[in-house]
Amino acid sequence: MFSIPSTTGEQVLIPASLSEDREYFSTLDSRAAEYLDSEGYVVIRKLIEPAVCAAIRQSFAAEVKPYRGFLYRQATAKAERNEFNALGHVMNPLLNLQDLDPTHFPRLRDKSLEVFTSRAITGALRTVFGEDPKLVQTMYFEGNSETWAHQDTYYLDSERLGSMIAAWIALEDIHPGAGRFFVYAKSHRVDVRKNGGDFAIAFHHDRYKALIVNLIRQHGLEMRAPALRAGDVLFWNAKTIHGSLRTLGTNNTRQSLTAHYIPKSHRFLQLQSRIKPLRLIEHNEIQVHCPKDQTRLQNRMTLFVESHFPGPFYLAKRLAVKAATR
Repeated sequence: MFSIPSTTGEQVLIPASLSEDREYFSTLDSRAAEYLDSEGYVVIRKLIEPAVCAAIRQSFAAEVKPYRGFLYRQATAKAERNEFNALGHVMNPLLNLQDLDPTHFPRLRDKSLEVFTSRAITGALRTVFGEDPKLVQTMYFEGNSETWAHQDTYYLDSERLGSMIAAWIALEDIHPGAGRFFVYAKSHRVDVRKNGGDFAIAFHHDRYKALIVNLIRQHGLEMRAPALRAGDVLFWNAKTIHGSLRTLGTNNTRQSLTAHYIPKSHRFLQLQSRIKPLRLIEHNEIQVHCPKDQTRLQNRMTLFVESHFPGPFYLAKRLAVKAATR
């Protein structure tokens, strides 16, 4: 076992290898779906071929790491250049790979879309949804940026709160000290204050983060950080508290993809306050939301403005968010 500080500060033991971990599942069948409903997450082993994972890692290395321009990032949703640590790992994860300009990132965009809309992933989600999934957001992580404990529903969800399911796809064997993905089992059953008022994201995001930590302590929730190998997929509920641990005792990356899905018949809810119109394409007969598709001139112009005039742009955006979550 591997000892590491949890998101609440206590030392916890996490499995260093598969042999030390719980037994999970090889398919998202009815038993696995029941586990997801009960625990708020489930791990499916070897859902994606390791060779496919390797090809995506190679595409990232070839197309993203040498790129000098601005790309949208997961932690801030802002346009930023690559930020490298001392080891050369990109530390600001990508947001929405389906939006990437195919002129500069043809392999990464196409190969990741193939995984996000693969029969392995979408078939598993049909078992949960009872209908086709609709892809609404994606991410790519190389270095570990240590993500705070949170619920996805605070930021995005189906219009029927708690209906969204996300997937964390390991692209390599994840070292226990490389920033393991963690969940708090059964936390999806805990009521949490909604986005708005004293906990609005625009100006009170820190209050929400502190609230989550306090809830973890009050309810005595159990943190789990499964041992994941290349091709393993962890699915979790939009209300499940989760994040990534700090890096400790290793120089390893934790390359991974993340994708968020809602049932095809549902509308997309943003910040628990507004229905977000979707800009949909179809890939492998699955609907995919492309909010800032860089094949469109208008979106490339917006990216230019964000990149060159960030102060006025993001102030206006924060004020708009505050108005929407009032």
